[in-house]
Amino acid sequence: MSTAPSRRAGLLAAGAATVTVVLWASAFVSIRSAGEAYSPGALALGRLLSGALTLGAICLVRREGLPPRAAWRGIAISGLLWFGFYMVVLNWGEQRVDAGTAALVVNVGPILIALLGARLLGDALPPRLVTGMAVSFAGAVTVGLSMSGGGGSSLFGVVLCLLAAVAYAGGVVAQKPALGRASALQVTTFGCLVGAVLCLPFAGQLVREAATAPGSATLNVVYLGVFPTALAFTTWAYALARTTAGRMGATTYAVPALVVLMSWLALGEVPGPLTLAGGALCLAGVAVSRSRRRAAAAPEPGGAPEPGGTPEPRPADARR
Repeated sequence: MSTAPSRRAGLLAAGAATVTVVLWASAFVSIRSAGEAYSPGALALGRLLSGALTLGAICLVRREGLPPRAAWRGIAISGLLWFGFYMVVLNWGEQRVDAGTAALVVNVGPILIALLGARLLGDALPPRLVTGMAVSFAGAVTVGLSMSGGGGSSLFGVVLCLLAAVAYAGGVVAQKPALGRASALQVTTFGCLVGAVLCLPFAGQLVREAATAPGSATLNVVYLGVFPTALAFTTWAYALARTTAGRMGATTYAVPALVVLMSWLALGEVPGPLTLAGGALCLAGVAVSRSRRRAAAAPEPGGAPEPGGTPEPRPADARR
C-alpha cells in the first residue's frame, strides 16, 4: 500500500500547525500595541468581530452551511471557553503581570491539554511526548524568568493568567470531538461567533475606545481578528483533526521562542543569553514531542501502530 497520501496529509497538517504557531506568536506583539488603547473586553470583542466577519465571508464563498447538530456541543464549549473567556481573561491578566510571568503561567495550558486529552478523549501519552513537553516547559520557565520585570506581578494577574490556561485547555479538548463531525472551517467560524456573542457586553466600550484610539491600534485589532484568529484558528483546527490534542498542545511551546525573535525584530528588544537559551529549549522540546520512533521492521498490513505513535486517519476519519 502506498504511503504517499498519508505522508502528504502529514506534511499538510505540519504546515498548518506551523502557520498557527507563527501567527499566534505575532499576536503577542499586536496585543501589546493594541492594549495601550483598548481595554481587555473591547480588544477581545473587536478581535472576535473581525475574525467572525472574515470567517463568515469565507464560509459563504465555500457554501459551508451550518455544522451538524452533533458538533454543536463541542463548538459551543470551545467558543465560550477559548474564543470568549480566554481572550478577555488573558488580555486582562497581561495588564497586571509582566510578559515573562504571563508566558510562564499560560504555558501550563499544553500540560493540561495532554492530561485532559488522556482522561477525557483516551489520547495516549507516549514517552516522547511527555519528555518533549518537559523540555519545552523548562524552556518556557527560562524565558519567563528572564523576561520577568523584577517582581512587579500581582497575585490577581497570575490567577487571571492561570484561568486563561485552564480555559485554553478546556476549549481545545472540547473542540477535538467536534472536528470529527464538522469541518475545521465550520468549527472555527461558529466557535468565533459564540465567543463574539459572549463578549457583546463590551460593545459600548469598543465603540467609545475606537473613537479615540490611534489608527495603528485599531489596525492591530483588525490584524488580530483576520490572521491570528480567523486564519490561525482554522489551521489549528485542521491540524488538530489529524493528531492528538496533547501533541498539538505541545506544538504551541514554539510560541515563546518565536515571540522572543519577533520582539527582537519588530520592537528592538534584544534578548539576553538566558532568554535565547530558553527559546532554544522550547524548540528542542517541540521537536522531541513531534518525533516518532522509527520501527525496526515494516509493520504488517493492518498491524497495530508503533507504541506511542498516532495512527494515520482512515478515509472515513479524514476530518477527525
